[in-house]
Amino acid sequence: MSKKLIYILLAALSVFASCTAEKKEEKKLQPGQLTFESIKGIKYHEVKRRFSTGLSFDSLGFQQEPSWIIQFKSNDSIMAYSPQKKRMQTFFLQHDHGDVYNFAKEWFRIKKISKDSVLMQRLQVINREIMKDIRSDVNITYYSEDYIQNVLKTTAEDLQKPSKADTAFIRKLTAGSNQKPGDPDLAFGARQPVVFKSLSDMIKVRKIDVVDRINGQTEAYDYLFPKYKITISRAYEDFGYDFSVVVDATGQMHLGKFRTSTPENYEPRKKTLEAIIRIYLQNLLKTQPGTTLGIPHSSEINLSISGRK
Repeated sequence: MSKKLIYILLAALSVFASCTAEKKEEKKLQPGQLTFESIKGIKYHEVKRRFSTGLSFDSLGFQQEPSWIIQFKSNDSIMAYSPQKKRMQTFFLQHDHGDVYNFAKEWFRIKKISKDSVLMQRLQVINREIMKDIRSDVNITYYSEDYIQNVLKTTAEDLQKPSKADTAFIRKLTAGSNQKPGDPDLAFGARQPVVFKSLSDMIKVRKIDVVDRINGQTEAYDYLFPKYKITISRAYEDFGYDFSVVVDATGQMHLGKFRTSTPENYEPRKKTLEAIIRIYLQNLLKTQPGTTLGIPHSSEINLSISGRK
């Protein structure tokens, strides 16, 4: 057999094997399962992450922040950027049913795919059931690098910025909280939480990291429920209390929530905590209010405070 004929046979076998592999790949697709062959290898940047209201913020001050970069490798694998490792990582793309998928320990409904964009809905799944509340009310938009650079002629960073509607919403929330600056129900989480600066060596403040991923407390907890440990020396007596305060847009502190052992102890405890705020905190600390999109507003923070004689 001539070398030319051998090459022709090998080439034919290669094409046949490739076609067979593609047919096997197609057979693996479940009913309703999407194929990602047309967008395989395209790198997409997340440019929008918004609630169904079209806003990135909710009334609690929680912000949806676009940050993902993804790239489909096949119908059952996807690459996603890891901020911790600063590189793309490959994940198994698990198809559950219909247009519902899981990758990187998150659940998504893939609503649209094209070479320019991908649209997904993030889902909260508990015990194999999709929660029908705000936790699943998150719409995510990805644009391809080519579409961003050559069609929109901009950058992913510019597209990821909060919108004018977001700013208007935060101003509306702020106007409401300014009507009753000390009301915890009108205060909302500040993206840049309250900052304390000590004016005396009598007082020390440390912000406590409240992130606990094992118990579901993500980075958002750090600005939604910020906590500070405050120690006071040369106090009038030894004491220790945990309570919250509302820091308004001017930096003034208003007593928030606290616990007592009995209802009869409520008013005495309230007077004690208000005195601690007035005598120590307001005089020994310079307080910078929390801000969102550069706008100062009322926000509630948690304090663990101790005094030593």
